[in-house]
Amino acid sequence: MSVIGRIHSVETLAALDGPGLRYALFLQGCKMRCLYCHNPDSWSTHRGEQKSVDSIIKDVLSYRSFLTNGGLTISGGEPLLQNEFTLALIKEAKKNSIHTALDTAGSVPLELSKEILDEVDMVLLDIKSIEKEQHIKLTCQSNDNTLDTLNYLESIHKRVWIRHVLVPGITQNDALLHRLGKFLSSYSCIETVDLLPFHQLGSYKYKELGIPYALKETKESSMRELHHAQHILEMYKINVTKEERVG
Repeated sequence: MSVIGRIHSVETLAALDGPGLRYALFLQGCKMRCLYCHNPDSWSTHRGEQKSVDSIIKDVLSYRSFLTNGGLTISGGEPLLQNEFTLALIKEAKKNSIHTALDTAGSVPLELSKEILDEVDMVLLDIKSIEKEQHIKLTCQSNDNTLDTLNYLESIHKRVWIRHVLVPGITQNDALLHRLGKFLSSYSCIETVDLLPFHQLGSYKYKELGIPYALKETKESSMRELHHAQHILEMYKINVTKEERVG
């Protein structure tokens, strides 16, 4: 019987979720409570549409001609919370010669994620902050599992892209960016660091859900701030890409 998962949403021709055009599948459920999360409706593990692995693979295959240089990206929410479903989906995709990527914050213990990390072709690892106290303030969770995940990915020589959100007044900080650059430069598995600008596109969802939104007065990242952060990280011989959707 095909494994069933809870799905938040699908983007069939995504250009920002890994190499090439991707079928981006966003799973329901996340234990982190990131202050800047633009999909708070993805937090609950009880919401979302239930779909089988077989039905999703069938849909992915219908876009195969567009995904020649891309593939399937499993995101969230936190896809590792649905580890049985995520693993089954990755295995089935690979049986059909579909490149697989996992977009995760690595927020679960390694014993729950190792098999998935071994199986998937590459990982997009979201590092909210390498400073533990700031990470707790940003997400309500420690970054221990995230850093354990990165260390494991290094040990198995997995292909890794780092994703890091720049929030003015919080992570958009020169001293923190220098520490991040120095830290990440020691990992050979990291191909690139993708800088993501903070935006307010999902702020309306907090009002709809009746959830307090702590960053409603925070300005969106500017192009100047994005380029400045890129310059700092490049000082540590890091390849940097950036999503230039800024206000």
